[in-house]
Order: sequence, then structure tokens, then C-alpha cells
Amino acid sequence: MSKISLIICSIILLSACSASEPDPMEFVGQFRDAFSTQIKGNGIKLFVYKAKLATALDRSIPGDAPQDRIMRRSKQDIQSYQIEQRNAENRLELWHQQIDLGLKKTIEMNGYCKAGFIELSRYVETERGEIRGECNDGATAEDIKKFGV
Repeated sequence: MSKISLIICSIILLSACSASEPDPMEFVGQFRDAFSTQIKGNGIKLFVYKAKLATALDRSIPGDAPQDRIMRRSKQDIQSYQIEQRNAENRLELWHQQIDLGLKKTIEMNGYCKAGFIELSRYVETERGEIRGECNDGATAEDIKKFGV
């Protein structure tokens, strides 16, 4: 019986190690974002883009509360936890890419920065991120009407 368990554990570990890197599409439907704008009196257009991984409540998934994740984590064996930690760096890089993509698509959809933008600050960690920026173009009368002052 112990040989079978050892073989099964070996197969699981090998498949986890040889699995392809996660792809940015993994985040589809799993995050929430917000885009806020501010137009200064002199026409400078600023924005803040925030993104976070959706909680189970956001995604309407029952039984995936933080304490449930902690319980599952405590039940994991050490080897699978180590594999998860190695993959965390890859997921953080993908999260950076997802935030960049989300900001790009948001700006394309709402037309806020027609001539691009300068990134003023960036803060990204495992489950959330924030980018603050200033548009390269000044506010038009249409921008003020659409986005307010």
C-alpha cells in the first residue's frame, strides 16, 4: 500500500513540476477593477486604476472564505506547499501583466487618455494592485463633460 502511495505522490509532484507556466487568461473573471478620474482646473487629467483578485463573495462561490483556504493550506503536505511557493513568483508576474492589460483595455474603452499616459506610481502585490497616471493630453470640453472636473 505504501508503494502505491509513493507512486501516486511521485506522479503528482512530477506533473506539478512539469506543468506549463500559468497563463494570463487564468485571471479572466477572477478580478475586480476600478478606474477613477480627476481633471484639474488647468486641464491636467489624472487617473487611478485599481485591481484586486475577486473574493469568493465577489464571484458568488460558496465555501471559499479565507478561513476555508487556511484550513486547506494546513492540510496540504509540505511538498505541494513548496511547489505552490515556486509558482507564486510566476503568478505575480502574470498579475502584473493582467493589471497592465486591464488598464490598457479600460483606457481604450473609455477614451480617457487619447495620447497615452505617464505612469506616476505603481503598487502591485499578490492579490491587488494600483497604478496612478497622468494623461499626455489635456482635458477637452468633451472630457470635462464626460468625466467631470
